[in-house]
Amino acid sequence: MQLSIGLDIGGTKILALAHDGTRVLGTSEVPTPRDAGRLAETLSELTAALVDEHRGTLGGIGIGIPGFVGLDGVARQAPNLPAAIGLDLGEGLRDRFGVPVVVDNDANCAAWAAFRQDAPDAAALVAVTLGTGIGGGIVINGRLFRGAHGFAGEPGHMVVATGGWTCPCGQLGCWEMYASGNGLGRLARAAVAEGRGASLAAAAGEGGVVDGPLVGRLAGDGDPEALAVLDEYAGWVAVGLVALVNIVDPDVVVLGGGVAALGDALRVRVNSALGSYPTVRSGRSLDVRIVSLGPEAGALGAALLASETAFGADPPPPVG
Repeated sequence: MQLSIGLDIGGTKILALAHDGTRVLGTSEVPTPRDAGRLAETLSELTAALVDEHRGTLGGIGIGIPGFVGLDGVARQAPNLPAAIGLDLGEGLRDRFGVPVVVDNDANCAAWAAFRQDAPDAAALVAVTLGTGIGGGIVINGRLFRGAHGFAGEPGHMVVATGGWTCPCGQLGCWEMYASGNGLGRLARAAVAEGRGASLAAAAGEGGVVDGPLVGRLAGDGDPEALAVLDEYAGWVAVGLVALVNIVDPDVVVLGGGVAALGDALRVRVNSALGSYPTVRSGRSLDVRIVSLGPEAGALGAALLASETAFGADPPPPVG
């Protein structure tokens, strides 16, 4: 049995996945090391463990990194994973396992999985991952669009609020400061500070943290203040999507990442917010959906890219 391993490196955890070309065989998850050397070792250990567990022949390895990943598979910028900057993660794995190693932006991987699994007929697909930060991927006419340097599809660092909150990348007012999972928490804490979130503060308790998961839980229970924060958050998500839709003109937009677990509570609000922008709705057929693959999307996309590279797929992804 031929296996492909997908490794999705997040800001807080690494999700590893084994795929046999047809289905996911199993997954494994560990915290993301902050040290560069330990990061590379962990990827190797996860790969070896999955291959051993599923007793297959390893055909390829795919790695998704949250950052600006060049066409050579090396991250040039990674505000949420500085340990990966300048690190050739593919080299060590290729030397150890002797197979092709694909290294790409994590949201590119998620976009490829969404295209293959959710919307194979899409003429132009934009995937946006709302997690620790915001990632994005673009598939046009069945091909991942990477741009001149490999950095295409990084919408999290579009400036949407001039002079706004300081982003880890060094800019002010980046989209991910408002519309990421962490951004949802920031909006909630701002609501508490401004006297609009008493129920959030009470639910967190003394010394507790008002964050995105808390907002999601209370919103699910129908709490009015949490729902108001969620409405505000959806508005910020829409702000970035408007720019993407006007630039790319997709027929499908897929929302993924941790915040996408809110499901229709998020999708309906984002659609409502988008409805106030004439350039988005007039003359377009736009399908905004939540990725069906859940948190496995990035790892699955990495595994699929690795598998397709191993079998000579066109177009080949970057190989580290």
